[in-house]
Amino acid sequence: MSTSLGILAIILWGALALLGNLTKSIPAFQLLFMCFVISFLLLFIKRVLSKQALFTAPTLSLTQTVIGITGLFGFHFCYFMALKYAPLIEVSLIVYLWPLLLGVFVAKAASKLNAILGGLLGFIGIAFLISDGSSFSISTQYGLGYLFAASCALLWSSYSFMMSGFDNHVDDIGWLSLYVAALAFLAHIYFETTVISFTVNELLGIVLLGLGPVGGAFYLWDSALKRGNKTLLASLSFLTPLLSTIILVLAKQISFSWSVVFALAFVLVGAAISNVKPASNKNSEPV
Repeated sequence: MSTSLGILAIILWGALALLGNLTKSIPAFQLLFMCFVISFLLLFIKRVLSKQALFTAPTLSLTQTVIGITGLFGFHFCYFMALKYAPLIEVSLIVYLWPLLLGVFVAKAASKLNAILGGLLGFIGIAFLISDGSSFSISTQYGLGYLFAASCALLWSSYSFMMSGFDNHVDDIGWLSLYVAALAFLAHIYFETTVISFTVNELLGIVLLGLGPVGGAFYLWDSALKRGNKTLLASLSFLTPLLSTIILVLAKQISFSWSVVFALAFVLVGAAISNVKPASNKNSEPV
């Protein structure tokens, strides 16, 4: 069941590109602020529905809170900065090193090689998908953007790994969302100009993002990593850009490409290799 929650989070992240298209005219940090406010409100909606006390102290320690804020806000900040200083394709490729890193982080010593081989196969599939089979190059003039993109991969994989080992309640994601919303608001004031009026589609996009890929998905991911199959979730995370592409094709916003099939094959084979258990290992991970 817990692993299923993580897979649902991955599916929600797959909808990010489509929903992002609805809100692309909204400044990035302003949008992030609004989405994380919705994420924070989800905490109280959940408590009302489950008839719990509305206000209870977070269970995260100060160190854990800093790690949570750094992961959630740091990832998005570095991603926006990466896009500012480097092309989208190269940024996307570097950022999607995070499932590979997470797979290596969570793998047991005897399974490290499988995690690396499986992660590399998944990454090759996603690289082909993102580039659509065309060539791409790494240029030193985009060095700062690449550094921000690499920071994204390291931050999110580290955040996921460390949060999976904490014994905090999943409700703490709501409090982290409040802190991230505050930081996003400050970044918006510093970097951007406020947009006040929104279309109906933009409002719908904001709400759906906050309920899903930039809000609700973080609750699901936290719960799944604590009690689910972390190795499987790491390898299946490569499906995120693949799902984004499929959803955009179904929404008729882009044309179908056989690179989708190629990428899917590599991701699934990579996931299978990553999850092969050593012969001497009698215990399986929870599902």
